[in-house]
Amino acid sequence: MSLSNLKIFAGNSSIHLANEVSRLLKVPLGNSQVNAFSDGEIQVEIKESVRGKNVFVIASTCPPVNQHYMELFIMLDAFKRASSAHVTAVIPYYGYARQDRKVAPRAPISAKCMADLLTTAGADRVVAVDLHAAQIQGFFNCPFDHLFATPTLARAWKEHMGAGEEFVTVSPDAGGVERARAFAKRIDSSLAIIDKRRSGPNEAKAMHVIGDVAGKIAVIVDDMIDTAGTLTQGVDSLLRNGAKRVFAVATHPVLSGPAVTRIFESKLEKVFVSDTIPLSEAAIASGKIQVISVAPVLSEAIKRIHDHDSVSSLFD
Repeated sequence: MSLSNLKIFAGNSSIHLANEVSRLLKVPLGNSQVNAFSDGEIQVEIKESVRGKNVFVIASTCPPVNQHYMELFIMLDAFKRASSAHVTAVIPYYGYARQDRKVAPRAPISAKCMADLLTTAGADRVVAVDLHAAQIQGFFNCPFDHLFATPTLARAWKEHMGAGEEFVTVSPDAGGVERARAFAKRIDSSLAIIDKRRSGPNEAKAMHVIGDVAGKIAVIVDDMIDTAGTLTQGVDSLLRNGAKRVFAVATHPVLSGPAVTRIFESKLEKVFVSDTIPLSEAAIASGKIQVISVAPVLSEAIKRIHDHDSVSSLFD
Protein backbone atom coordinates (compact mmCIF):
# COMPACT_ATOMS: atom_id res chain seq x y z
CA MET A 1 0.00 0.00 0.00
CA SER A 2 1.22 3.51 -0.80
CA LEU A 3 2.42 5.65 2.10
CA SER A 4 0.83 8.71 0.46
CA ASN A 5 -2.26 8.16 2.63
CA LEU A 6 -0.18 8.00 5.81
CA LYS A 7 0.18 10.97 8.16
CA ILE A 8 2.46 11.12 11.21
CA PHE A 9 2.04 13.75 13.92
CA ALA A 10 3.93 14.36 17.16
CA GLY A 11 2.92 15.37 20.65
CA ASN A 12 5.25 17.76 22.48
CA SER A 13 6.70 14.85 24.48
CA SER A 14 7.98 12.93 21.45
CA ILE A 15 9.04 15.42 18.79
CA HIS A 16 12.60 14.05 18.40
CA LEU A 17 11.41 10.41 18.22
CA ALA A 18 8.62 11.29 15.77
CA ASN A 19 11.10 13.14 13.55
CA GLU A 20 13.31 10.05 13.45
CA VAL A 21 10.33 7.79 12.60
CA SER A 22 9.30 10.26 9.90
CA ARG A 23 12.82 10.20 8.45
CA LEU A 24 12.96 6.41 8.37
CA LEU A 25 9.55 6.14 6.67
CA LYS A 26 10.32 9.05 4.30
CA VAL A 27 6.97 10.58 5.29
CA PRO A 28 7.02 14.28 6.25
CA LEU A 29 6.02 15.00 9.84
CA GLY A 30 2.53 16.50 9.95
CA ASN A 31 2.07 20.20 10.59
CA SER A 32 0.46 20.70 13.98
CA GLN A 33 0.90 22.88 17.04
CA VAL A 34 0.16 22.06 20.67
CA ASN A 35 0.23 25.15 22.85
CA ALA A 36 -1.53 26.41 25.97
CA PHE A 37 -3.82 29.33 26.65
CA SER A 38 -2.84 31.75 29.41
CA ASP A 39 -4.97 29.83 31.93
CA GLY A 40 -3.19 26.55 31.12
CA GLU A 41 -5.87 25.00 28.88
CA ILE A 42 -4.38 23.11 25.95
CA GLN A 43 -4.78 24.45 22.44
CA VAL A 44 -4.30 22.13 19.46
CA GLU A 45 -4.11 23.28 15.85
CA ILE A 46 -3.88 20.80 12.94
CA LYS A 47 -2.56 22.93 10.09
CA GLU A 48 -3.13 20.56 7.18
CA SER A 49 -5.97 18.41 5.85
CA VAL A 50 -6.22 14.87 7.24
CA ARG A 51 -9.58 14.01 5.67
CA GLY A 52 -9.60 10.32 4.73
CA LYS A 53 -6.00 9.85 5.92
CA ASN A 54 -4.50 7.15 8.13
CA VAL A 55 -3.18 9.22 11.06
CA PHE A 56 -0.57 8.10 13.60
CA VAL A 57 0.01 10.34 16.63
CA ILE A 58 3.32 9.66 18.41
CA ALA A 59 3.08 10.94 21.98
CA SER A 60 4.75 9.54 25.08
CA THR A 61 2.80 10.07 28.30
CA CYS A 62 5.95 10.72 30.33
CA PRO A 63 6.32 13.35 33.09
CA PRO A 64 4.48 15.66 33.36
CA VAL A 65 2.13 12.72 32.76
CA ASN A 66 -1.21 14.52 33.15
CA GLN A 67 -0.15 17.33 30.81
CA HIS A 68 0.95 14.93 28.09
CA TYR A 69 -2.17 12.78 28.43
CA MET A 70 -4.40 15.84 28.01
CA GLU A 71 -2.42 16.93 24.94
CA LEU A 72 -2.90 13.46 23.43
CA PHE A 73 -6.63 13.32 24.24
CA ILE A 74 -7.25 16.68 22.59
CA MET A 75 -5.11 15.81 19.55
CA LEU A 76 -7.08 12.58 19.08
CA ASP A 77 -10.35 14.49 19.31
CA ALA A 78 -9.10 17.01 16.74
CA PHE A 79 -8.18 14.29 14.23
CA LYS A 80 -11.48 12.46 14.74
CA ARG A 81 -13.44 15.66 14.09
CA ALA A 82 -11.26 16.43 11.05
CA SER A 83 -12.63 13.30 9.31
CA SER A 84 -9.49 11.15 9.48
CA ALA A 85 -10.15 7.66 8.16
CA HIS A 86 -8.32 5.99 11.05
CA VAL A 87 -6.44 7.36 14.08
CA THR A 88 -3.73 5.37 15.88
CA ALA A 89 -2.24 6.57 19.17
CA VAL A 90 1.42 5.54 19.30
CA ILE A 91 2.38 5.79 22.98
CA PRO A 92 6.06 4.84 23.46
CA TYR A 93 5.68 5.11 27.25
CA TYR A 94 2.22 4.38 28.67
CA GLY A 95 1.73 6.44 31.82
CA TYR A 96 -0.28 5.08 34.78
CA ALA A 97 0.70 1.54 33.73
CA ARG A 98 1.81 0.67 37.28
CA GLN A 99 -1.76 1.20 38.53
CA ASP A 100 -3.03 -1.86 36.68
CA ARG A 101 -4.96 -3.62 39.49
CA LYS A 102 -6.61 -2.99 42.85
CA VAL A 103 -3.91 -3.15 45.51
CA ALA A 104 -6.18 -1.94 48.32
CA PRO A 105 -9.91 -1.54 48.96
CA ARG A 106 -11.51 1.38 47.09
CA ALA A 107 -8.41 1.86 44.92
CA PRO A 108 -8.77 2.86 41.26
CA ILE A 109 -7.44 0.90 38.29
CA SER A 110 -5.96 3.98 36.63
CA ALA A 111 -4.43 2.13 33.65
CA LYS A 112 -7.97 1.04 32.67
CA CYS A 113 -9.27 4.59 33.14
CA MET A 114 -6.61 5.89 30.72
CA ALA A 115 -7.55 3.19 28.21
CA ASP A 116 -11.21 4.28 28.31
CA LEU A 117 -10.26 7.95 27.91
CA LEU A 118 -8.00 7.23 24.92
CA THR A 119 -10.70 5.36 23.00
CA THR A 120 -13.37 7.91 23.95
CA ALA A 121 -11.11 10.72 22.72
CA GLY A 122 -10.85 9.09 19.30
CA ALA A 123 -8.16 6.38 19.18
CA ASP A 124 -9.15 3.59 16.77
CA ARG A 125 -5.97 1.68 17.61
CA VAL A 126 -3.21 1.96 20.21
CA VAL A 127 0.48 1.05 19.99
CA ALA A 128 2.76 0.99 23.05
CA VAL A 129 6.28 -0.17 23.89
CA ASP A 130 7.07 -2.48 26.83
CA LEU A 131 3.99 -2.12 29.01
CA HIS A 132 4.69 -2.48 32.71
CA ALA A 133 2.00 -5.18 32.79
CA ALA A 134 1.02 -7.03 29.62
CA GLN A 135 -2.60 -7.46 30.74
CA ILE A 136 -3.19 -3.74 30.13
CA GLN A 137 -3.78 -4.73 26.49
CA GLY A 138 -7.06 -6.26 27.68
CA PHE A 139 -8.25 -2.90 29.03
CA PHE A 140 -8.80 -1.66 25.48
CA ASN A 141 -11.85 -2.35 23.32
CA CYS A 142 -9.89 -1.50 20.17
CA PRO A 143 -6.89 -3.20 18.52
CA PHE A 144 -3.71 -2.90 20.58
CA ASP A 145 -0.16 -3.59 19.41
CA HIS A 146 2.39 -4.29 22.14
CA LEU A 147 5.92 -3.67 20.87
CA PHE A 148 9.11 -4.83 22.59
CA ALA A 149 12.40 -2.97 22.99
CA THR A 150 14.33 -6.00 24.26
CA PRO A 151 15.55 -7.17 20.81
CA THR A 152 16.81 -3.66 19.98
CA LEU A 153 18.49 -3.20 23.38
CA ALA A 154 20.04 -6.68 23.29
CA ARG A 155 21.42 -6.05 19.81
CA ALA A 156 22.95 -2.76 21.01
CA TRP A 157 24.40 -4.51 24.06
CA LYS A 158 26.08 -7.14 21.89
CA GLU A 159 27.54 -4.44 19.63
CA HIS A 160 28.96 -2.44 22.55
CA MET A 161 29.74 -5.12 25.15
CA GLY A 162 29.66 -8.53 23.50
CA ALA A 163 27.88 -11.73 24.57
CA GLY A 164 28.56 -15.07 26.21
CA GLU A 165 29.10 -16.77 29.56
CA GLU A 166 31.14 -13.93 31.08
CA PHE A 167 27.82 -12.04 31.47
CA VAL A 168 24.86 -12.69 33.75
CA THR A 169 21.48 -11.08 33.12
CA VAL A 170 19.76 -10.04 36.35
CA SER A 171 16.06 -9.49 36.95
CA PRO A 172 15.58 -6.86 39.70
CA ASP A 173 12.51 -8.74 41.01
CA ALA A 174 10.50 -11.91 40.44
CA GLY A 175 7.99 -10.08 38.21
CA GLY A 176 10.62 -9.17 35.63
CA VAL A 177 12.01 -12.67 35.05
CA GLU A 178 10.35 -13.14 31.66
CA ARG A 179 11.85 -9.91 30.33
CA ALA A 180 15.30 -10.75 31.72
CA ARG A 181 15.14 -14.28 30.30
CA ALA A 182 14.39 -12.88 26.82
CA PHE A 183 17.42 -10.60 27.09
CA ALA A 184 19.66 -13.38 28.45
CA LYS A 185 18.69 -15.65 25.56
CA ARG A 186 19.75 -13.01 23.05
CA ILE A 187 23.18 -12.40 24.62
CA ASP A 188 23.80 -16.08 25.52
CA SER A 189 24.19 -15.35 29.23
CA SER A 190 23.07 -17.01 32.44
CA LEU A 191 20.20 -15.62 34.53
CA ALA A 192 19.96 -14.40 38.13
CA ILE A 193 17.15 -12.84 40.19
CA ILE A 194 17.23 -10.33 43.03
CA ASP A 195 14.75 -11.27 45.75
CA LYS A 196 13.61 -8.22 47.74
CA ARG A 197 12.15 -8.65 51.20
CA ARG A 198 11.22 -6.35 54.07
CA SER A 199 11.73 -7.51 57.64
CA GLY A 200 9.07 -5.05 58.83
CA PRO A 201 7.16 -1.87 57.97
CA ASN A 202 9.40 1.02 56.87
CA GLU A 203 12.49 -1.12 57.27
CA ALA A 204 15.16 -1.45 54.63
CA LYS A 205 14.88 -4.13 51.95
CA ALA A 206 17.02 -7.22 52.24
CA MET A 207 18.44 -8.15 48.83
CA HIS A 208 19.06 -11.84 48.20
CA VAL A 209 20.62 -12.84 44.89
CA ILE A 210 19.31 -16.09 43.40
CA GLY A 211 21.85 -17.43 40.92
CA ASP A 212 25.61 -17.26 40.39
CA VAL A 213 27.02 -13.79 39.71
CA ALA A 214 30.51 -14.26 41.17
CA GLY A 215 33.26 -13.20 38.79
CA LYS A 216 30.77 -12.16 36.10
CA ILE A 217 29.69 -8.92 34.46
CA ALA A 218 26.12 -8.34 35.64
CA VAL A 219 23.50 -6.53 33.57
CA ILE A 220 20.27 -5.59 35.37
CA VAL A 221 17.35 -5.62 32.92
CA ASP A 222 14.08 -3.79 33.71
CA ASP A 223 11.22 -2.10 31.88
CA MET A 224 11.79 1.29 33.51
CA ILE A 225 13.98 3.27 35.89
CA ASP A 226 11.94 5.66 38.01
CA THR A 227 13.69 6.91 41.17
CA ALA A 228 16.54 4.36 40.72
CA GLY A 229 16.38 3.38 44.41
CA THR A 230 15.78 -0.33 43.76
CA LEU A 231 18.31 -0.30 40.92
CA THR A 232 21.17 1.14 42.96
CA GLN A 233 20.42 -1.15 45.93
CA GLY A 234 20.56 -4.06 43.50
CA VAL A 235 23.97 -2.91 42.26
CA ASP A 236 25.39 -2.99 45.79
CA SER A 237 23.92 -6.44 46.37
CA LEU A 238 25.43 -7.84 43.18
CA LEU A 239 28.87 -6.46 44.00
CA ARG A 240 28.66 -7.95 47.51
CA ASN A 241 27.91 -11.30 45.87
CA GLY A 242 31.05 -11.14 43.75
CA ALA A 243 30.00 -9.51 40.46
CA LYS A 244 33.00 -7.88 38.72
CA ARG A 245 31.13 -5.04 37.06
CA VAL A 246 27.48 -3.97 36.94
CA PHE A 247 25.51 -2.37 34.10
CA ALA A 248 21.79 -1.74 33.59
CA VAL A 249 19.45 -1.90 30.62
CA ALA A 250 15.94 -0.40 30.75
CA THR A 251 13.37 0.62 28.17
CA HIS A 252 11.86 3.68 29.82
CA PRO A 253 14.15 6.28 31.49
CA VAL A 254 11.53 7.96 33.71
CA LEU A 255 14.35 9.15 36.02
CA SER A 256 12.22 11.10 38.47
CA GLY A 257 13.34 12.74 41.71
CA PRO A 258 16.87 11.74 42.78
CA ALA A 259 17.31 9.11 40.04
CA VAL A 260 20.08 10.82 38.05
CA THR A 261 22.07 11.64 41.20
CA ARG A 262 21.70 8.08 42.48
CA ILE A 263 22.90 6.62 39.17
CA PHE A 264 25.82 9.04 38.98
CA GLU A 265 26.92 8.29 42.56
CA SER A 266 26.43 4.52 42.28
CA LYS A 267 28.90 1.92 41.09
CA LEU A 268 26.89 1.35 37.91
CA GLU A 269 29.29 1.68 34.99
CA LYS A 270 26.71 2.50 32.33
CA VAL A 271 22.96 2.44 31.79
CA PHE A 272 21.49 1.65 28.37
CA VAL A 273 17.99 3.08 27.81
CA SER A 274 15.69 3.69 24.86
CA ASP A 275 14.33 7.02 23.61
CA THR A 276 10.69 6.34 24.54
CA ILE A 277 11.17 9.22 27.00
CA PRO A 278 13.48 12.16 26.19
CA LEU A 279 16.36 12.56 28.64
CA SER A 280 16.80 15.66 30.77
CA GLU A 281 19.95 17.76 30.46
CA ALA A 282 21.12 16.45 33.85
CA ALA A 283 20.75 12.83 32.68
CA ILE A 284 22.73 13.53 29.51
CA ALA A 285 25.44 15.37 31.50
CA SER A 286 25.86 12.44 33.91
CA GLY A 287 27.80 10.58 31.20
CA LYS A 288 26.54 7.22 32.44
CA ILE A 289 23.42 6.96 30.29
CA GLN A 290 23.49 5.80 26.68
CA VAL A 291 20.38 6.07 24.49
CA ILE A 292 19.39 3.41 21.96
CA SER A 293 16.62 4.48 19.59
CA VAL A 294 13.44 2.45 19.13
CA ALA A 295 12.52 4.53 16.06
CA PRO A 296 13.32 1.62 13.68
CA VAL A 297 10.86 -0.64 15.55
CA LEU A 298 8.15 2.04 15.67
CA SER A 299 8.57 2.97 12.01
CA GLU A 300 8.38 -0.65 10.87
CA ALA A 301 5.31 -1.26 13.06
CA ILE A 302 3.57 1.84 11.67
CA LYS A 303 4.33 0.74 8.10
CA ARG A 304 2.96 -2.75 8.76
CA ILE A 305 -0.20 -1.44 10.44
CA HIS A 306 -0.76 0.93 7.51
CA ASP A 307 -0.19 -1.91 5.01
CA HIS A 308 -2.35 -4.38 7.01
CA ASP A 309 0.67 -6.67 7.49
CA SER A 310 1.62 -8.71 10.57
CA VAL A 311 3.16 -6.74 13.44
CA SER A 312 3.90 -9.76 15.65
CA SER A 313 6.28 -11.16 13.02
CA LEU A 314 8.56 -8.20 13.80
CA PHE A 315 9.75 -10.17 16.84
CA ASP A 316 9.94 -13.68 15.38
